[in-house]
Amino acid sequence: MMNKNLKTIAVLLLCFAANLAYGQEKYVMVIHGGAGTITRKNMSPEKEAAYVAALTKALQTGYEVLKSGKTSLDAVEATIHVMEDSPLFNAGKGAVFTHDGKNEMDAAIMDGKTMMAGAVAGVTTIKNPISAARAVMEKSEHVMMVGPGAESFAKQAGIEIVDPEYFYTKERWDGLQKAIQEDSTKSVLDHGNKKSMKLGTINPDYKFGTVGAVALDKNGNLAAGTSTGGMTNKKYGRIGDSPIIGAGTYANNATAGISCTGWGEFYIRNVVAHDISAMMEYKNMSVADASRAALDKVGKMGGDGGLIAMDAKGNVSMPFNTEGMYRGTVTENGKIEVLIYK
Repeated sequence: MMNKNLKTIAVLLLCFAANLAYGQEKYVMVIHGGAGTITRKNMSPEKEAAYVAALTKALQTGYEVLKSGKTSLDAVEATIHVMEDSPLFNAGKGAVFTHDGKNEMDAAIMDGKTMMAGAVAGVTTIKNPISAARAVMEKSEHVMMVGPGAESFAKQAGIEIVDPEYFYTKERWDGLQKAIQEDSTKSVLDHGNKKSMKLGTINPDYKFGTVGAVALDKNGNLAAGTSTGGMTNKKYGRIGDSPIIGAGTYANNATAGISCTGWGEFYIRNVVAHDISAMMEYKNMSVADASRAALDKVGKMGGDGGLIAMDAKGNVSMPFNTEGMYRGTVTENGKIEVLIYK
């Protein structure tokens, strides 16, 4: 009898040790606020505290939505609202300026249960683009709407419309003037990349902030969303990866929910978000291994950035190949962790 009890205890201890070794906490939400040249030496204590507070508030908001029994879609939308309403991030209120002095925003959301999705791009008057993206998904037969058409649809759908002046912030405006002064023929990425493109050198903009969230609700359903102001000094109606389903945003209950941030052109070419899902489905890879493999492809092509991903079991991955990435998680027990640097 004693030997049987000892064996039982030994098995329990081994299971406990294995859980510790693999960090088997169940997460219900993971978020990002952008990746780039984010270092301690360039960050004041006050600015760091502001980012931590904003990310914490976003996670708390999403957690309360999930705790109340609402869906992962509700949690993603509410969480991204918090970041869109903050001037710290390149989304909504804090969106960067185009070369023409406008704020053009993109967003996408996807339901992992139904695999329905919605997106908007190049919008200038929608206070919370993520809500417009959800409206496209739920109130239309389409997946993506752009520009004035998307704005007209959003207004009809009851989404809050604001004067473009709402999006003005002095810091973003000053960033545009600096970019134009440096070189009026080249664009500045909000992700701080210093590599070269065929059209010229990309200079760092030291303001990061495309935002994203992935949530897992009590029914085991995943949802993912991404919202961005795009690229400082961008021209020609450029659209990045954020609103493109499968490139910057994707969710599938069978695999994972994913939201990306970084040099969008490379994420589009590599179809990063869907690539992660495909590797998990076809190669039976873990969310961590698939996420890293997909980001490695971006890096090998010369792109940089990061991503967040979570599978239906609550396992989380947050890889990035830049100096830092604003990111955070919350567990099913409400434990919040916010990280910025490597």
